[in-house]
Formats: sequence, C-alpha cells, structure tokens
Amino acid sequence: MSAIVQELAEVNVERLKWNVRDYERLIQTGFFGEDERIELISGELVTMPPISSGHSGHVKRLNRVLANKLGARATIGVQDPIRLDDESEPQPDFSILKPRADDYTDSHPTPSDVFWLIEVAETSVDYDRKTKARLYARAGITELWVVDLRANQIEVFREPSPEEYRAHQIFARGEEIRPLAFPDATFPVNEILRAA
Repeated sequence: MSAIVQELAEVNVERLKWNVRDYERLIQTGFFGEDERIELISGELVTMPPISSGHSGHVKRLNRVLANKLGARATIGVQDPIRLDDESEPQPDFSILKPRADDYTDSHPTPSDVFWLIEVAETSVDYDRKTKARLYARAGITELWVVDLRANQIEVFREPSPEEYRAHQIFARGEEIRPLAFPDATFPVNEILRAA
C-alpha cells in the first residue's frame, strides 16, 4: 500500500461510493477492460487478483463435479455476478442457483436465487473467509464453501446472521460434504482438491 493510500485510509475523507446501477453502467460503456476483474463490494470497486493455473484448474474440476452431482436440479454460475443489494455485486467462483426459465439472462441472481456459493482461494483466502463471508452472511446466503488451495481443505460456512456465519466447519481429504440444499448429494473432498 502506498503512503498516500495509507494516509487516506487513516484520515476522515469522504470516498466516492458506488451503487450497482452506476457500476453496471460503467461495465456497459466498456469502462473496464475485458480482462479486468473488478467486484463491487459495499460500495467500493475492488480489484481481484489474477487467476493462476492452479485456481483455474480447480474451477474446471469443481465445475465438472457440480454438473455431475446436481444435473438439471441447479443452474451453475461460474465467476458470474450476484446482486446482493444496492451496493454489492461480487463474482463468486461458483453460484449454485435455483433453475430459472430465462437462465438468468433478464437479471443477475439475487440471494433468494442462491442455493449456495463457492469461492476457490489461493491468494485470497483471508478476503474470501472474512470480507466476502460476512457480506454473504448479511445477505442471507445459506451456505458458503471456501476451497482453500494452500491449506488443501474446504471451509464450510452456514447459519448466516447479520454479522457473520454462526457455523464454520473444516473438511479435509477423506471427508465428504453434503450441501444443505441437496443432502442426497455427496461431495468427497478428494474429488474437489488436486492430489497432494
């Protein structure tokens, strides 16, 4: 962080807050480059880190696993926006959504459309498990998985409250996860994480 940015964070200055409408207008006008990865989080534009081959490989693997386990029971969004409220439109790695006739072409999903969300984290573990988890909990997202590639584990957050998730469990290799929305679907951790 530069000295100027740190000074701005320490002094009481008014920052320009963005809302979803203005943010989407910027996207439609081509303000952001096609390869730029930007999220709107609590009224601020946040740059996401570049995607490594390990991250993208796990996304591909998990996409295949989700499609095989859930079939037509859910619509799977991959790095697509979710409109949480007027100030936040994050892009989780996966959004497992209720099927909708328009396949979400008329509008981005909102919390009521979401079965659960998944973030694949390599360099962004703290951001995903703290900042984004709190944001998702406040929005009432029932379940969040953080696939921690560095620790080789999956963190599952449940029981959202206005402050945070009240339930947090860590799943390691050899264990299985059953999502709340589909308790008949078993997700072995070994199928999601690359062999150590």
